[in-house]
Amino acid sequence: MSSVPVDTPAPSGAQVDPRGLRFAAALTSVVLAAALLTSAPAREVAIVLTAVQAVVFAIGAFLGVRHSPYGRLFGRLVRPRLRPPHELEDARPPQFAQAVGLAFTVVALIGLALDLQVLALVALAFALVAALLNAVVGFCLGCEMYLLLRRATASAA
Repeated sequence: MSSVPVDTPAPSGAQVDPRGLRFAAALTSVVLAAALLTSAPAREVAIVLTAVQAVVFAIGAFLGVRHSPYGRLFGRLVRPRLRPPHELEDARPPQFAQAVGLAFTVVALIGLALDLQVLALVALAFALVAALLNAVVGFCLGCEMYLLLRRATASAA
């Protein structure tokens, strides 16, 4: 991921605590797993869970990860109980990752709404795997996509 020392500001100025990102990914994993498990027996529940997660992703993508409900929850309830982080991360890669998560949950919502079970399951599963990677081992797939795209566009220019 794009870690920087605490005293080094990100080019955009916005930095986030990586522990908050993993906390949010853990909550996202729970919501997406519940949506995946309820998609067949209780499609309406899966639609609501997926829609809620889509809104969380949309807030993180458009307003920034600090403003997402999970980011606010971490900031109010968890971070005050922790020591200061050793390093902060540029907020742009996680914000891009939120947009990627939003795209997958929108596809899943379309699949659920149109009763296209395979489409919904695949989209939810991809989003869940990405969230679990971040929550469990700290690997943000969307963040890595952001960095690859930045390198590709920089070398093309």
